[in-house]
Amino acid sequence: MTGCDRERRSQELDAWLAGLVDLGPGIALAAVGGLGRREQGPRSDLDLVLLHAPEIDLGDLADRIWYPIWDAGYRLDHSVRTPAEARRLAGLDIKVLLGLLDLRLIAGDQELVSELRACVLGDWRGLASKRLGELSQAATERARRFGSVAHSLEPDLKESAGGLRDVTVLRAVAAASLTDVPHSKLAPARELLLDVRDAIHDCGTSGNRLVAQDREAVAQRLGIGSPDDLLRSVAAAGRTIEFAADEVWHRVSLASSQTRWRSVHRRAGRVPIAEGVVVQGDEVVLALDARPEVDPVLLLRAAAAAAQSGRRLSPHAVGRLLVESGELPVPWPADALAEFVTLLDSGPGLVPVWESLDQAGLISKILPQWEHVRSRPQHSPVHIYALDRHLVVTCVQAGLLARRVARPDLLLIASLLHDIGKGSGGDHSVVGAEVASRICDHIGLDSDDRDVVVTLVREHLLLPDTATRRDLDDPTTIAAVHSAVGNSDTLDLLHALTVADAAATGPGAWSDWKAALVSDLVQRVHGALAGRKSPDRPDLGLDLGGSGIEVTIAPASFGWRLTVLADDRVGLLAGVTRVLAAHRLGVHSATSQTVGKRAVAALVVHPLFGDPPGIKQLRQDLRAALSDSKILPIPVPELRGPIVPPSATVASAASERATVIEVRAHDEPGLLHRIALVMAGELVDVVAARVSTFGAEAVDVFYVVDASGEPLSAAAATALCTQLVAALKH
Repeated sequence: MTGCDRERRSQELDAWLAGLVDLGPGIALAAVGGLGRREQGPRSDLDLVLLHAPEIDLGDLADRIWYPIWDAGYRLDHSVRTPAEARRLAGLDIKVLLGLLDLRLIAGDQELVSELRACVLGDWRGLASKRLGELSQAATERARRFGSVAHSLEPDLKESAGGLRDVTVLRAVAAASLTDVPHSKLAPARELLLDVRDAIHDCGTSGNRLVAQDREAVAQRLGIGSPDDLLRSVAAAGRTIEFAADEVWHRVSLASSQTRWRSVHRRAGRVPIAEGVVVQGDEVVLALDARPEVDPVLLLRAAAAAAQSGRRLSPHAVGRLLVESGELPVPWPADALAEFVTLLDSGPGLVPVWESLDQAGLISKILPQWEHVRSRPQHSPVHIYALDRHLVVTCVQAGLLARRVARPDLLLIASLLHDIGKGSGGDHSVVGAEVASRICDHIGLDSDDRDVVVTLVREHLLLPDTATRRDLDDPTTIAAVHSAVGNSDTLDLLHALTVADAAATGPGAWSDWKAALVSDLVQRVHGALAGRKSPDRPDLGLDLGGSGIEVTIAPASFGWRLTVLADDRVGLLAGVTRVLAAHRLGVHSATSQTVGKRAVAALVVHPLFGDPPGIKQLRQDLRAALSDSKILPIPVPELRGPIVPPSATVASAASERATVIEVRAHDEPGLLHRIALVMAGELVDVVAARVSTFGAEAVDVFYVVDASGEPLSAAAATALCTQLVAALKH
C-alpha cells in the first residue's frame, strides 16, 4: 500500500458516494476523518457529515444515503447538521472540532462546506491559545492508556503516543499558527504508519493495532525484511512523531508564557552557562561567537549544559551542530570524555536532550555503534522501553546511585553500554563486552578503566541470575562471583548497575525479594573478597533434636517465612509444596538441611491471588500432609494455547557438593509440587532451591543429591531431567 493507493481509494469512494443521490443547493455531503484527509484504509470507517441549510427539510434523504453504505458493508460514522449546529458542537467538543478542520466536500453545495470550514478555522485560531491545553491533556491521557508506538510490542498505530492521532493533532496546532510544526520529518513517518495500517487491514483485521501474529504477513506485503525489521521501522516512525509532538507542545508552552517572561526578565537576555553556550528564554542555544567547525567538543558541551540545567537544546542549535560541527578526534580528548560523562550524569534532563541529538543523527555521528540499537524492540514483556531508550533511562537511574560507588563515571558509561550487544546474535553480554571495549577506546578511556567497563557489561546479569538461581550457602556460588568481579570496587559498581538496569526495565523486573537476595549475595562476596569464610549453612536457630512435625510461620517483607521441621525423608519438599499449591501460595525461595535424622525446610511464600489462608489452617494441613493422613486437592490449571515446551538441564560446575538442575516451564498452580514429586520418585533429595517467576515463565533451580548425600552421576542427572520434562509436558 502507498499514498497513491489511498488517493485512488478516496477518489473511488468519492465517486460512488456522490452518485448515491442528487443534492441540490443548500445541501452537501462532506467527509471528515480519514476520508476527509484522503487517508482512508481498506477497512476504515466512513466518517460523513450531511450538511443542510436551516430552511431545508431533508425528508428521507439521509436514509437514502446511509442505507446503501451499510448495505455495501461499510461501518459508518455519520451525522446530519446545519452549519450553525456543527459550529456550535465544535465549540463544545474538541474531537468534533478536529474532524471539521479536515472537512472536505464530496457532493452538493461547495459554498456550504467552505463557509463552515472557514468559520471553524477562524474560531479555532481565535481560541486555540485557550483550547490547546485541552488537546495536550487528551494526548497525555491517550499515551497513558495506549502506551507508545516507539516502545510497544503491539502498538496501536492510531491512538498510541507517536501514532496517527498525534499527526492529526499536530495538523490542528499548525492550523492555529502558534508555532512551527516539522512537516518534512513527519511526512515519511506518517506515510509508513498508514502503509502498515493498510497492510493490517489487507490481512483481514479492521483495527489499527499491529499484533504479533500479523507482523510477518504485514512485513511481506510491504517488502520489509523481517517482522523485527517491521517493528523497528514502526518504532522509529513513532519516535519521530512523538518527538515532534513533544517539541511542539514545548514550544506552545513557551509561546503562551512569552509575554509574561519578557515582562519579568526583559533585561536577562542571553545568559552564559558554558563556553559557547547560553540560555535564551527557556532554551539552550549557541553563543553568537560559537564556532562548532573548529570546536568539535562544543556538541557535547552544549548537550551537557542543557541537560544539567534541565532545559532543552533549541532546534536551531541542534541544526547548527548537525551542519557545522567538526569531527571529534579518535580517541576523544579528555575534555570531550568529561563532557560526555557530565551529559550522562544529568538525571531526567538527559532524556529530552539525548533524544533531540538522536533524532538529528548526532548520536550516531559521534558513536557509530549507537545506530545498531536505535529503536530496536525488546521482546521480553518486562521491558517497557525500546532498547536505546532503556539504555538512556538506565543512565538516569544510575545517576541516583552515583554516590554509592568509587567510580561513578564508569558506572554511567557501563549503564549506557550494558545491552549494546543485543540484536547481534549470540550471548548479548559477551558480544556487548567486545563492542563496549571498542567504544571505550573510541571515547578515550585508558586500558584499566576500559577493562572495568568491559567486565560490567559482560557480567551485568551475574548478580540477579546468581541470586535467584543459585544456592547462596554453597561456597562454589560465592567463589564464582568472586572470580568474575575481582575486587570490591567492581562489585559495588556491578551492584549499582544491576539496580539501575532493573529500575529502567519496568516494574516487573525487580521486587523486594530479588533486591534482598542480590544484597545478600553482594555482602557474602564482599566477605569473601575480604578473606572472611562464610559458614556452609546458616544457623536457623532451631532445635533439630526431638521428633514429630513442627511448623512455624512468620511474616516476611515479601510474604511469609515458613519453616517445617520433620524426620528426614525423600519427598519432604513434595509434601510441603502440595499443601502450598492447594492453598494457592507461590514460593519465592526454598532451602533445606539435614542434621542426623531431622530435616528442616525453609521457604518464603506469598499468596498468588485472593486472601491468604489462615495460619492455623495452613499449619494443620502441613502436619496432616506430612503425616500421610490427608491429601489436599491441587487446583487444576485451565487448558492453555500452545506454549514453549518445558526444559530441564544440568548446570555444570555450579556446585561441588550437589548436582544443580535448572527447570524452565510455563508457570501454573502446582508446578513446584510436580517437580518435587518427580524428584521424590527418583529418590533424589533436594538440599536447596531457588524459585523465580518472570511474567508467566518459571525458572526454578534445585540442588540435589542421591540417597548417600552425593551429587548425582551423569547418567542419573540426565535421567532425572528426562523425567522432569516428561512430567511437566503432561
